[in-house]
Amino acid sequence: MDRNGPAERQHPPNRHPSREPSFHQLRLFLVLAEELHFGRAAQRLFLTQPALSQQIRALERRLNVNLVRRSSRRVELTAAGQALVPAARELMAAMDRLQSVAAVHARQSRGHLRIGAIGGEAFMPYTIAILTELSARHPEITVEIRPIDFVEQVHVVHRAEVDAAFLRPPLPPGLRSLHLATEPRVACLPADDPLVAQAPLTLAQLSDRVMVDVPIPELRQWWDFWTVNPRPDGSAVRYGPVAGDMDTLLSAIARGQAIAFLPAEARHDYTRRGVAYVDVTDMPPSTAALAWLPGHRNPALTALLQAAHTVLSRG
Repeated sequence: MDRNGPAERQHPPNRHPSREPSFHQLRLFLVLAEELHFGRAAQRLFLTQPALSQQIRALERRLNVNLVRRSSRRVELTAAGQALVPAARELMAAMDRLQSVAAVHARQSRGHLRIGAIGGEAFMPYTIAILTELSARHPEITVEIRPIDFVEQVHVVHRAEVDAAFLRPPLPPGLRSLHLATEPRVACLPADDPLVAQAPLTLAQLSDRVMVDVPIPELRQWWDFWTVNPRPDGSAVRYGPVAGDMDTLLSAIARGQAIAFLPAEARHDYTRRGVAYVDVTDMPPSTAALAWLPGHRNPALTALLQAAHTVLSRG
């Protein structure tokens, strides 16, 4: 135990008035203020008593004021020590909050990126190339791919359930995007449809076929594009069974209930019994995009976009 007498000792003027107390010393002081006993405080802090006493004396020298009265039995706070306690607690709480915020951003830049992918977008060459480039540039960033269905694309980015998403435009409103690719669209028909043998087809030849529909009004503009509604001659598309994902859509087609138009890559990604893919000569192409929410501050998203720009610049 420190055996200096109870009388307060005046420290000489601080020779380093610009030196501020360390956060470590303030934390030690707060524990001592709670315990009012060097032995118990040192035990809590996993320090020896002399080491703790030395740190408290160093803090007093930095502040140029006595904080505790020491005796062989107990420790008492001086008036200055009592005044320092709430201020030190407030400062420590602020530092804890600062470190917590910094830790979140450090984890984001080092660790995790959530990416949505509609349909077969996770397996497209541009997606694989971008994620490979990201991994090469930032091996510390891990990537979680989340498959998303037709309905989820409306809200998944806006609700920050993913940081970005590989989607097929038209995109939900309010998103920023990077164009990745353009490719033809094909018709997906029941395998036994007589038109399969007449390929390639025109939109006019498909005018009497019922199209698969989508389940919510928010998808109307997106699905009108994909079904080419209205058709070039102004006629409206007839809709039939509803599907919210690719498996449901393909099942309806295989059972002869309807047809759909899909990206040409679907003939490789979605080979299914009972369906056939047919070229359509006068159908506008489709595009692919990487989409994200403006103002999103995840540093890992910035790294993803940089990787995407690098891949696109290579052609």
